Amino acid sequence: MSSFSKDLTISNLQKEIDDWIINEGGGYWPPFSMLAAILEELGEVSREINIIEKIKPPKSDQVKGDLGMELADLVIAIICTANYYKIDLTQKLIEKIKQIKIRDKNRFIKL
Repeated sequence: MSSFSKDLTISNLQKEIDDWIINEGGGYWPPFSMLAAILEELGEVSREINIIEKIKPPKSDQVKGDLGMELADLVIAIICTANYYKIDLTQKLIEKIKQIKIRDKNRFIKL
């Protein structure tokens, strides 16, 4: 993978991940394996939030976690699934944000 700047776009990230998986990662996993990876990473995000919010203490053998890295793992797992199905996440996020702005325009109380 090439070096990244903080201005990395989702499209560029999708391409970087795709290039790595195709050239060095052995190819994409089957869809249900990628779904399992998403759920596993989501569980790790949940664990970190539970610890941060003091809902559950960490296990005695658990090393200090990093919520940001767990979120990054989750995003990468999602990007892999999008890449497998040839989904342009940038376009889909734009469509979703437009939909939310219309659908939820008066839904929430403004403070």
